[in-house]
Amino acid sequence: MRQVHVDNISKAIAEAVIEANTNLPADIKDSLQVALDHESLASASSCLQIILENARIAVGEKMALCQDTGLVAVNIELGQEVHLVGGGLEDAVNQGIRDGYQRGYLRKSVVNDPFLRTNTGDNTPGIIHTHLVAGDGLRITVFPKGAGSENMGQLAMLKPSAGLEGVKEFILKVVREAGGNPCPPIIVGVGVGGNMEKAALLAKQALFREVGQKSPQPELAAIEEEMFVKINALGIGVQGLGGDTTALAVNIETYPTHIACLPVAVSLGCHCTRRVTVDL
Repeated sequence: MRQVHVDNISKAIAEAVIEANTNLPADIKDSLQVALDHESLASASSCLQIILENARIAVGEKMALCQDTGLVAVNIELGQEVHLVGGGLEDAVNQGIRDGYQRGYLRKSVVNDPFLRTNTGDNTPGIIHTHLVAGDGLRITVFPKGAGSENMGQLAMLKPSAGLEGVKEFILKVVREAGGNPCPPIIVGVGVGGNMEKAALLAKQALFREVGQKSPQPELAAIEEEMFVKINALGIGVQGLGGDTTALAVNIETYPTHIACLPVAVSLGCHCTRRVTVDL
């Protein structure tokens, strides 16, 4: 049994939320450069250059990549051989978010109630998902997501008769309706199966995957590639202004489901899809 003090969790999350909000992940930065190298529309090339310059300035000046510093989702893989001491896990997570947003001078965007809408003043509470896994590891992924991309996500409870073609049509529908609102180039996360909440969670977790890392299942990898080509053929382009690149990646995750269900969720990550994973 390994002991982990919750203060270490708070410290790690505080550092992670600052890192996520100021330093664009290398895989996304590289994919934006590839998009720039292959872009045929001059205005889209200009936008991509601005996006990459913005990322350079943000990390250099330790400033936020985007004014919308997001609502923080935290995915925790907690080993069953880990004993947490010093307090509660969720309290520690929220303390880390609170400290990070204060220290990093990051915008606080969370309101205390969906109707009363009074700002909590510290960007808490976060959205916390805890998974108990084998071993004595503790892996934490922080995922601050802004409202521009979050508002463009959709979920559908399709009939099984809709099949694969129905899922493909729904993915294209979501991206087409989103247009330039989620600040493309986007990463398209898709969750298929489970039930209503599981499909949505799968779609979010699909955004954790690095750009270029295809599904290990060949049939899913083929669908990802097909949808990637079709989405980029829509011509929405960088910031919705047209061009060759609408999506940097399409990532699909699946889960067993009920015989009468075909849930599908699509979550869109903006051009600065922010995610940091730490191991304690």
